[in-house]
Amino acid sequence: MAGDWSILAIVGAVFIVLGVIGILWGRHEQKKLDEALTTHIDVREFVSHWPERPQPGALKIGGFIAVALGILLMIIGLVIWYTGLPPA
Repeated sequence: MAGDWSILAIVGAVFIVLGVIGILWGRHEQKKLDEALTTHIDVREFVSHWPERPQPGALKIGGFIAVALGILLMIIGLVIWYTGLPPA
């Protein structure tokens, strides 16, 4: 049945798109934060990255996890389509 594998492929593609958006958003936030820190006279925060702000890193890590899950879902969907396994 076409719906069994296509749903997994569509959900996998959505995860990949959301993951790429998360990665790009995290890079943008990190760049914006670094540029804001360069305008300060005190460069201690820019050099030592203290206090640490985890938001850009969390966005990038979450994006990589979403891309990995999306690829895994797409592979599972393709395996179901290729082998013609019946639904459980």
